[in-house]
Amino acid sequence: MKNSAAIEWKFLPVPVPTGKTQSSRGMRRLAYTDWGDPGNRDVVVCAHGLTRNCRDFDFLAAALEQDFRVVCIDMAGRGRSDWLEDAADYNSAATYVADMERVLEHIWQQNSNGHFQIYWVGVSMGGLIGMLLASRERPSVHYCFKTLVMSDIGPYVPSRILSLFSNSIGKDPRFSNLDELEAHMRSTALPYSAFTDEQWRHLAEYSAYQYGDGTVGYRYDPAISSGFRPDHIRDIDLWSYWNQLALPVFVLRGEKSEVLTLEVAARMQQHRANVQIRELAGIGHSPMLMDAVQIRLVRDYLLGIRGQTPCYPG
Repeated sequence: MKNSAAIEWKFLPVPVPTGKTQSSRGMRRLAYTDWGDPGNRDVVVCAHGLTRNCRDFDFLAAALEQDFRVVCIDMAGRGRSDWLEDAADYNSAATYVADMERVLEHIWQQNSNGHFQIYWVGVSMGGLIGMLLASRERPSVHYCFKTLVMSDIGPYVPSRILSLFSNSIGKDPRFSNLDELEAHMRSTALPYSAFTDEQWRHLAEYSAYQYGDGTVGYRYDPAISSGFRPDHIRDIDLWSYWNQLALPVFVLRGEKSEVLTLEVAARMQQHRANVQIRELAGIGHSPMLMDAVQIRLVRDYLLGIRGQTPCYPG
């Protein structure tokens, strides 16, 4: 893989979410990485899962950058992006949709070729954000969505599954060094979430935040867990948005996943001829698109779509 250390973060100012009692709260920063030719009209936008960050996509981006521009985002409160002042804003889909609209506008402003085509790749939460964006009714004169890749997520997740996340999110453990953090990541990962030693180290290095006292913690705001309190957890039911999609969708499902069940996956295909679902043997939630097999599946799919499929309004 290309040396990840050579890829630097870039930062985009975006408005702080507007609360019910405050009309303006200033600006904050979203961090992102940018791979490939900035003038390429075929742009892959990568969005990570709930507690992850944009450097999860380094392996995929390195494999795509010869054919696409690849922009990978740290969502608010994750990675190098700023934390939100109001924890409740982490629970609002509007926060992430507005942020990504700002990112897409920024890509258009940078692109001397004008109108560009979006190939959205989202892992878990990132897939839902892409679905919400792609299902919008109003077209944009600046860009269009060509396809949506969703890793182990669908438009319905029951509350009983979401409640399981409350056992780990927001606990804010601290460690003496990076080795201890990596050991914690390995011990808390699902047994069917295997990575190579290189990938584990990569995940640990970019997941780590060093505090002033020398301890190491995870690089995300513990307040993102506020929506997983028992009194806040509700089913995720976004079928109305799914049914509005007009573009091709490629879904990767972990064979052992409880987040994207076989029943939901089957329903996703019932009335749609342009939905492909590929099940990955021995994998749980969620395939992170880091190993060679998953990268090849995504790359081959995107290259095929680029050459054959018309672009749909975003």
